[in-house]
Amino acid sequence: MMIVADIIGLVAFALSGVLISLYKRLDIFGIFFIASLTALGGGVIRDVLAGRVPFAFVHYYPILVVVVTVVTALMFKSHIREIDRKFLFVFFDSIGLCAFSVTGSLAGIEAGFNLFGVIILSIATAVGGGLVRDMLLNEVPFILKKEVYASVALLTAVSVFVLDALGMLGSVTLSLLFAGMLFLRLAAYKMGYHLPRL
Repeated sequence: MMIVADIIGLVAFALSGVLISLYKRLDIFGIFFIASLTALGGGVIRDVLAGRVPFAFVHYYPILVVVVTVVTALMFKSHIREIDRKFLFVFFDSIGLCAFSVTGSLAGIEAGFNLFGVIILSIATAVGGGLVRDMLLNEVPFILKKEVYASVALLTAVSVFVLDALGMLGSVTLSLLFAGMLFLRLAAYKMGYHLPRL
């Protein structure tokens, strides 16, 4: 289940990287670089925090998934122009956020972390790549905006921790959790909901 969630997150974040790179009119190297950084950055941060060699540094499938995703997206870029690119970016970014929230939480559980550690690992995995991407492109990161974003990773981490404590952690419960968090994120975006400001 963790591999499935990881692949979903890689594809989604790579696509969000391609979309924002096309919007910023980057060259071919810039597109591949931003897409790779967005897709792989969170996982590298996750593994470093968990005290292990980053998965993407010892296995080839993460970068292969990114390369195939970028090439496929560039082949269909003329069709992408006809779609609401902003919502498409938010959609794929939200899928990546939810998928990597799950993988980060599972990595925390696997490492034997307490609730605080699971939360930190979930948030770092979910927002790490996007945070670096946005800073490089001179954009205000989603995590610093008023939108419901990092709180999705927090809720996912707490839910995974509770499910594990109750012995209910499985592919069905994780799939339902992923779908629920994705709905929450997209609904909050469409309806303009955000966390209260002080």
